[in-house]
Amino acid sequence: MIGIAANVILAAFKAIVGILASSVAIVMDAINNLSDVLSSVVTIIGIKLSQQPADTKHPYGHGRVEYFSAIIISVIVIIAGVTATIESIKKILDPVTPEYSLSTLIVIIAAIVVKLLLGRYVKRQGELLNSDALIASGADALFDAILTFSTLISVGIMLIWNISIDGILGVIISAFIIKAGIDMLSKPVNELLGTRIPAEIINCVKQEVMSFEGVQGVFDIILHNYGNTLMIGSLHINVSDSMTAYEIHGLTRRISEKMFHEHGIILTIGIYSVFSQDTLSAKLQSTVLQAVSKYKEILQTHGFYYNDRDRSISIDIVPDLTVTDEQALAGKLQEELKTLLPDYTINIVVDHNYSE
Repeated sequence: MIGIAANVILAAFKAIVGILASSVAIVMDAINNLSDVLSSVVTIIGIKLSQQPADTKHPYGHGRVEYFSAIIISVIVIIAGVTATIESIKKILDPVTPEYSLSTLIVIIAAIVVKLLLGRYVKRQGELLNSDALIASGADALFDAILTFSTLISVGIMLIWNISIDGILGVIISAFIIKAGIDMLSKPVNELLGTRIPAEIINCVKQEVMSFEGVQGVFDIILHNYGNTLMIGSLHINVSDSMTAYEIHGLTRRISEKMFHEHGIILTIGIYSVFSQDTLSAKLQSTVLQAVSKYKEILQTHGFYYNDRDRSISIDIVPDLTVTDEQALAGKLQEELKTLLPDYTINIVVDHNYSE
C-alpha cells in the first residue's frame, strides 16, 4: 500500500512536469511508476491468494501463487520497457526540444529520494518475509531511482549546454527497464521449473540430520519449494543393522518433527542399513566399496544391500555430470564386481544428485 501511494504521487507529478517540459524521458519515467503501481497491486493479490489454506484440489497449499505474481510483475516491467523504447525512438526521429525549469529539477530530485527510501523499505520487508514478489518490487524501485538519476543528468546537460539527449536517454532507460524485467522473470520461472535448492539449505539439513544419534550418513536429499514457507521432500539415512524397527521409527519421527517445526520441511525418510558386525554382509560391502572407489567419475556410493536368500547384491552409484553414458558406466562396474564376486548376482542402480 505504501508503494502504491508513493508511485501514484510520483507518476502524477512526473507526467505533469514531463508534458509541460516536452520531455519523453520524464514521461517514460512516469509510465514506469504506473507500472510499479500495477506491480504492487499484483503483489498484494498474489500474497493474499498464496496464504489460502490447503484444500482437496491443492493439498500442498497455494504458496506457489506468489511465483505467478512475480512473473506477472516482471512481464509488466518488460511491457513498460518496450513501450518506452517505441516512444523514445519516435522522439529521436521527430525531436522536440524539452523546456526544463527549476520545478522540473525539484520533482526529479524528490523522486530519486522517494524511490531510494521506498526501494530499501520494500526490499527489506521482502527479505524479512522471504517474499520473492516483494523483493522483486523493492529491487525494481531501487533500479528506478538510478534511472531517474539519469534523467536528472539529461536535464542538467540541457540546462548547462543546451544539448538535448532526451530521446537517446529514453532509449537507454528503456533498455535497462527491459533487462531488469528479464532478470526479475528468471527466478520465479526457475522455481516453477524446479531449480536446485540453495547449497546452504542442503548443508543445514544434512548437518542437523547427522546430529541425531544413530544416523551414520545422509543421502538422496530431494526438496521441492511450495511457496516461501513450505518445502516437501525426502532423504535416506544410514543406520546400523542392529537397530530395531521401533528404534528406527522413533529416530525418523524425531528428525521429521524437527525439520517441519524449525524449517517448514515435510520430510519422508528412507533407511539404508550399515553392516557393522564382522559378518559376510560386512565383508561383501567392503569389497564392493573398494572396487567402486577406483572410479573417479562416481561421486557417491550408498544403499548397499545383500540378500542372502538369492545371493544378490545391490548398490546405488551417483555419477558426475561428465558421464554421458550412465548405463555403460554401470555395466563396466557390474562386470568388474562379477569378476570379484562370481557367485553373486550384481545389481547397479544409477542414482542422481538432485541437491548437492
